[in-house]
Amino acid sequence: MEVSILLKYFPQLSPQQQAQFAKLYDVYVFWNAQINVISRKDIDLLYERHILHSLAIAKIYTFAPQAQVLDVGTGGGFPGIPLAILFPETHFTLVDAIGKKIKVVNHVAEALGLKNVTALHSRADQINKKFDFVVSRAVTSLKEFYPWIHKKFAKQGTHNGLKNGVLYLKGGDLSDEITQSGLKNVQLFAIKNFFDEDFFETKYVVYFPAQ
Repeated sequence: MEVSILLKYFPQLSPQQQAQFAKLYDVYVFWNAQINVISRKDIDLLYERHILHSLAIAKIYTFAPQAQVLDVGTGGGFPGIPLAILFPETHFTLVDAIGKKIKVVNHVAEALGLKNVTALHSRADQINKKFDFVVSRAVTSLKEFYPWIHKKFAKQGTHNGLKNGVLYLKGGDLSDEITQSGLKNVQLFAIKNFFDEDFFETKYVVYFPAQ
């Protein structure tokens, strides 16, 4: 699995973006051997299960130039790194409470020459900055997640059809979780409507506005 799977769904990728995505495999294989940030069984499926999965957010929303996006619990850099490649004029702040994971993120961003990525060893609730959007990939339940970031939004506005808010990657039956979260105006976007691979059959982009 390689960059061709990305071009299948994002044919507009520039030569520079294609080169950056192509470089990700070797960079992650190198760092994963030293600091395990991706499960061993998944590393060969990096482009499908991590990169393309991250880019599902881009099928829902196009980040504006100069927008500020916070990636909470980024781990090895997902979804932030793939999104930063796709949206080079948007700034992404990637945070994780585990320092060794942020070490990997910094090395990946440097290897790819990404100037629009800041990686911080921190908890989300300790970040003293405002953002237009928050992205994340299944770090915890929505009920636990939102209190971490509810004060992190810039003045609410509507951009490209969506109000400032959260774009959250998660799978399975989310109905009870959404109900228990107490969040309003939650929308589910089935990733299988955008990508053909079986991996995405039960996965969603969950969107809700800042509230």
